[in-house]
Amino acid sequence: MIIPNAVYRRELSGGTLTVTPTGGQHSLDALFDIAERRNPKRAFLFVSKVLGRHIPIAPSVMRSAYRQLALQIPADLPEPVLFVGLAETAVGLGAGVYDEALSHYKNSVYLTSTRHPVAGDLLCEFKENHSHATDHLLYHPADPVLRALVQDAKSLVLIDDEATTGNTFINLLKALRADAGLSQLERVVTVTLTDWSGNAIEANCPLPVTPVSLVQGDWHWEKRPDAPVPVMPAVNVTATGSVAITGKQSWGRLGMAIPARDLGKAITAAAGDKVLVLGSGEFVWEPLLLAERLEKSGADVKFSCTTRSPISTGYAIQSAIAFTDNYGLGIPNFVYNVAHQRFDRILLCVETPADSVDPALLDALKKVANTVEVVVYEGESV
Repeated sequence: MIIPNAVYRRELSGGTLTVTPTGGQHSLDALFDIAERRNPKRAFLFVSKVLGRHIPIAPSVMRSAYRQLALQIPADLPEPVLFVGLAETAVGLGAGVYDEALSHYKNSVYLTSTRHPVAGDLLCEFKENHSHATDHLLYHPADPVLRALVQDAKSLVLIDDEATTGNTFINLLKALRADAGLSQLERVVTVTLTDWSGNAIEANCPLPVTPVSLVQGDWHWEKRPDAPVPVMPAVNVTATGSVAITGKQSWGRLGMAIPARDLGKAITAAAGDKVLVLGSGEFVWEPLLLAERLEKSGADVKFSCTTRSPISTGYAIQSAIAFTDNYGLGIPNFVYNVAHQRFDRILLCVETPADSVDPALLDALKKVANTVEVVVYEGESV
């Protein structure tokens, strides 16, 4: 069923974006808003209202999206099934879809791509050409059982927040088959919140593809002739920083079978407390599970994440906090749509030591919350 809302059109400073819905169960306005990228490759950004990355939202809203997507995944996929979530934006989305599909596909494993090299065996590399950070790494799981599932995978479920051209999915599939040697793959499922790619993925994929999304449509960007070219901060970095990742690699970067659900186990919240849980960069899934637990206890919880994605304020972005990353890369990071709000408590969750957090971020968060706590994921240094 196509939701019969009118053509979606937004006038931005650099041009006009028009989106025409072609399918799905949701109105376009319910799923996203538009912002301007600080990126010369693409001047606009679809800002999801259900992702929990750029707009703080209730964990239950995110979980509902995971469930709706997982229910669309075909029930007859040959196993083992490899689920892959793309960094950084879809790391949590991918884990959530995997979590919802896990009861059906027992013989499966979840991996995330990363821009943070870790101690492990590299499976493959691939490019996201239009991104602010183009290079992705994908590692073999650390666990030999999960590693075997990846190598023997017959079905591949690729998860990102959106598909515009489908090129990133195709690039990843080529790398997995040609470089990683996943020669037994028979079927591919692409999972996105919004799919603007038309039949591009099916047309360019050598294997049978099932596209899954909440809404589908076509977009057209009409650039303003005199529009200035955006200047992008230096965030296109895939490297090891000067700060060690000390958190456990239990949530996807080195493979995940079952969520650990062990971040902040001693943390509680009273009913009605207005709490913001912030994931950081790619460290999203365990923080979200913490947020879900607090929400179920009766607290008024919102979830969002820090990001390296450079976006201009205005339109969908009402406020921005800029600071330096916690991995010692020396690159700018951002928190969007938080600085103009008020919370009783903010829980900032990191996979690096507490003193790696930029004081500028903590100072900014203290202006909008009575209490700011850094929650560190404990584990072995990698």
